[in-house]
Order: sequence, then structure tokens, then C-alpha cells
Amino acid sequence: MRTINVKRSKITLHPDRARVLIRPFKVTTDERAVKICARVLVLPEAEVKSLLAEVLAEFDDRHHKIRDFLKRRFEHARPWLPTDRKLTEEQELLIGAYFSHEYSFEAAALFNPSVVPHPDQSDLPPGSLRFVMSLRATGEGHISSITFRTGLVDAQGGIKIGEPTRYSLEPVQAPNASYDRHLFERKLAELGLVGDLSRQAMQDLGERFTLTQLQNGLTRAAGQFKAGDQDALAATAKILLLAQSNYDVQFEPGSRLSERVLFPVTPSQSNGIEDARFVAFRNEDGSHTYYATYTAYDGRLILPQFIETPDFLHFKFVTLNGPAVQNKGMALFPRKINGQYAMLGRQDYENLYLMYSDHLHFWHTTQLLLKPAFPWEYVQMGNCGSPIETDAGWLVISHGVGPMRKYCIGAFLLDRDDPGKVIGRLREPLIKPDAEEREGYVPNVVYSCGSLVHEGRLIIPYAMSDYATTFATVPLAEVLAAME
Repeated sequence: MRTINVKRSKITLHPDRARVLIRPFKVTTDERAVKICARVLVLPEAEVKSLLAEVLAEFDDRHHKIRDFLKRRFEHARPWLPTDRKLTEEQELLIGAYFSHEYSFEAAALFNPSVVPHPDQSDLPPGSLRFVMSLRATGEGHISSITFRTGLVDAQGGIKIGEPTRYSLEPVQAPNASYDRHLFERKLAELGLVGDLSRQAMQDLGERFTLTQLQNGLTRAAGQFKAGDQDALAATAKILLLAQSNYDVQFEPGSRLSERVLFPVTPSQSNGIEDARFVAFRNEDGSHTYYATYTAYDGRLILPQFIETPDFLHFKFVTLNGPAVQNKGMALFPRKINGQYAMLGRQDYENLYLMYSDHLHFWHTTQLLLKPAFPWEYVQMGNCGSPIETDAGWLVISHGVGPMRKYCIGAFLLDRDDPGKVIGRLREPLIKPDAEEREGYVPNVVYSCGSLVHEGRLIIPYAMSDYATTFATVPLAEVLAAME
């Protein structure tokens, strides 16, 4: 294989345990919650003020609008109050604090990055590109979330990463979030949930409906069945779970990108939102929408899911359906091909497959694309992000697993008009873990979730042993010339 000049960056993004979120602290039982509220309510007014002042002095400069958060937590705790008398503002905020806690979301690792062009390319030096980087952040309990950075690559391939803010925040439920009835019914059908209960629940719903309206419909429909009907109860729970797994969130417009954290909120994500592969998807009218596939993990099962955002402020989380939605590492092509959406995936834990669909949410058929062929990928292979369109074809950055479960990064090339045709492949890896990269949370691993090409250079952000993140730049022409 021809020599490829891979230039490793001196940039390393390490996990920072000082970056914390303020999150709901959930007690195990209603009885405990009532006791906590009761204990606060018997405190003398002076002690309430003193305790609240201590909380604010210790945590106010670590969180944005902490009083607003504590007030929301109090409203959540209100049903546990042993009294209906009006409380002072200090009592409410102090009770809110007892039902809150800090979570260091990247205390353990900051890894598996992807990069896409930033929506805002204004006021840049000639030949420069501003980008958005997503990263998998892992904290206490090995729970993973998505965090962001902004960066700049200049005309010579130099990379700069913006300093993250001291504040970190989660989004709130997007206002006026609703469901498309036709799409929701199609998802119900895919899951085998269409029946008397679902039909009755949805018969009075409009073309668009809210979660509350669906819950009311399910309550009315369940009333038509015998009390304790286990099939009806199970169907109700599954329909609600589907609805709760499809949701919209919104960050404050004035927040900086590095403040924003997408933390697990649904049962299917409860143990992590993992390995987001973002892509700038070109719509047929020339506009762009940012999509990401990710792996939802509930502690037992992994499930590929989907994120959609036009601006990295408003995010829509979507369930994917169909028999092709299996395993990890699905990666969307950045435009339609021959009128259809296209995706790469690894349904069998070993080989790479190609999928086509007429709808982003539903994937049914697969075709085998690539099998492990070289010793460094004999265990398994997969993609390292969405395909990149070049004049030569679709460039796919890949990963392979070899002896001692060592992960390396490689590449292959697909035909632009027919991606089912492999027209080139690197015999040797582009990047192997070197002596400084092989030590970490999971040793001997280099891994990426998305790269880009700028000014003739391939920019690859990659994780080092599931712990920290760095970059490599490679002349695109050299990669293509080395393809066999």
C-alpha cells in the first residue's frame, strides 16, 4: 500500500469532572419524599433562610438560573407536601434543593466524536471552516450523554477548539410539541400495537395531537375493558412508551453550544445515549438538516435511534422501526440516492450492510456490502460515521477489530451512483492506537463517529481508548490513491 501521511494533532480533549449538570434527585418511594418535605416544613424560618443561603452560595455560580431549576423541582415535589398551606419562597426553594443533585456528566470519559459544518459560517478567515463536534460524555454509573464543542479548521488544516463554558444545561420540553397521527399509527402497526384499544384511544384525536391528549384517549379507551385486563394494561404501557420515546426538546436561544447537553430521559435511553453519528443532510431544495443516529441503551438492550435538528437548539428524538433496525453503528448518507434515503449498518455484529428506505423512520431491507478481509478486522468491522461524498465516490471511514480486540481506523470507497458497489479499500489501517493512545477506559482502541473533508484534507476526530479525544488530518488524494 502507498504511504499515507497521517498527521496527528497535539489537541487532546480530556474529560473534565468539574463540568456538572443540575439534575432531579429521585427518591425511592413516595413515603421517603413525604418525610423529606415534612422535615423541611418544621424548620424555623431563620434556619430555612440560612440553609438556602448556604446552598446558593455553594452552587449558584456553578449553574445557570439555579433558582428557576429549584422552583421547578419544588413543583414536582408539591404532591408530597403534608400540608396545603402556602409556603414561603425560601421553603419552596429549599425543598427543591433536597430533590436536586449535581451530576458530573463527563467525569469518566469524553470520546467517540463526530464533526459536521457549523450552521454559521460567517466572519471567518479565507479558507476556514467552522464545525460542530459532538462527543459521548460518560459519568457516574457509566451513563452516557451527548455534549458539544465548536471548532475551526483553517486553509492549512490547522485545528482550533473553543473552550467550553463553565455552565452546562439540559434542554426543556419544546413548546407545542405534537405527534403526526399518520406517522404514529404507522409506528404502532410496525410494533404490532394496532388493536381495539389503540383504535378507541385515537378515534377522537386530530391530525396532530399532544402527549396529554393521547394519555386522555388511552384512559378513556382502557375504561372500556375489564378492570385488571393485563393485555389492555400492557398495550397502554407500550403505546405510552412509544410516545414518550418520540419527543422534542429546546435549549435556550442565548445558550452557547458547549453548554448544551443531551442527557437520557426516556426508559429506552435510561443507561445512555451512545455514539451519535451526526451528518449534514442535503435536502432536495438545497437546504440542510442535521441528523444523527445513536444507540439507546437501557442497561440490557441496545436500540438504534434517531435525532433531528435544524440548528442545534431544537432537537427531535425519533424511534426507528423495521427489521433492519438492529445492532449499533447505523450511519445515514448525506443525501438521497436515486430518490431514496440510504444508510449503512451492522446488523449481524460482524459485517457491513447497506439499506434503502422511502422514509427516514422505517428500515426494512438490507444487502451485504462488506465483510472482514484483512487481519486487523477479522473480528468485526463497521463504519466510523456517515459516508463522505467525493468526486471519486463515497468515502467511508471504517473501523476494524483484530487480535487482542485492538480497534483500528480504515477506509473504503463506494460508487457514487450505486453505493452497493465497493470500488476501493485500504489494505492497512489509516490509524492504529500508538503508545500514547492505547491506555484508557477500554485499552487499544481508536474510534470515530464522523469526519469531514476540507480543502483537500480529511479531518478525522477520534477517541483514544474510550477515554479522551484528538484529531488526525490526512491528504484526501493520498487516501484515494492507496485504495485497492
